[in-house]
Amino acid sequence: MNVTYISLDGIVEIEKYRYFYFFMMLTFYILIVCSNCTIISLIVIHKNLHEPMYIFIASLLTNSVLFSTNIYPKLLVDFLSKEQVISFQACLLQNMFFYLFGGSEFFLLAVMSYDRYVSICKPLQYAIIMKKIKAIVFVGLAWGVPVCHLVVPVIRNSKKELCSFKLTGIFCNNSINYLFCAGLGEQIISGVIILVNVAILPLLFIIFTYAKILIVVYKSSRKVRGKAAQTCLPHLLVLINYSCLAIYDVTISDFSKTARFIMTLQMIMYNPLCNPFIYGLKMTEIYKHLKNESMETFKNK
Repeated sequence: MNVTYISLDGIVEIEKYRYFYFFMMLTFYILIVCSNCTIISLIVIHKNLHEPMYIFIASLLTNSVLFSTNIYPKLLVDFLSKEQVISFQACLLQNMFFYLFGGSEFFLLAVMSYDRYVSICKPLQYAIIMKKIKAIVFVGLAWGVPVCHLVVPVIRNSKKELCSFKLTGIFCNNSINYLFCAGLGEQIISGVIILVNVAILPLLFIIFTYAKILIVVYKSSRKVRGKAAQTCLPHLLVLINYSCLAIYDVTISDFSKTARFIMTLQMIMYNPLCNPFIYGLKMTEIYKHLKNESMETFKNK
């Protein structure tokens, strides 16, 4: 069986720093999985957190774990390998899942902004509008819509001829488009359409929703403003953080190898690691349960 391999040429001075890279990224991966799963477990275990807002948070954190698992294990193997290679088919799958979970994050943040809008601007109708079943449907759509956008391009790319077998990155992102013999213009157009539908439109919806919330809150009492700040601030922090990292991915090819390597590591480390700490410390109900669990664990010891 013929297998085509792609070499990954994005790691800087791997012979010198391979063990440093490996233990650093292994530490980050363990922290990402443990911190995200801790918050997810709290939401699953405690019935008072079985509300739409917390369902969305659990989905977002699950998305972070899946996003990291798509990249970290292969990256850790590469750090210890003499040659950093990946089969073409595996590269296509990694590329698809990278943008699938990346796009899902924007949709989940958009759904969360809508949830906050209904909670703050239409509090009396919240229980009617944001039912649990509707929240589950929204989560399904957040993962389903990016899949529909990405499956066809991946199948089309799998049938294209390769003229280059060296990828200027540490995993398979949009730089895979430069490996094909023809159709770069088609790839760019397809990429722009996906970017608009999966990232820019949800982002515009989020901005519009928070603008509406800001208008309502500005006219409300101090108590309402405090509640709005308490629940909206974590979402905004995550949104700003993730949007900056998404811009990295779009512009990353224009930088030197070292700068590209550092920025790529930031892109895959910061957001998955920051999310659980932002929600764990800023969301009052989650923080209460986290504090209680920690105190019980300490008492048992």
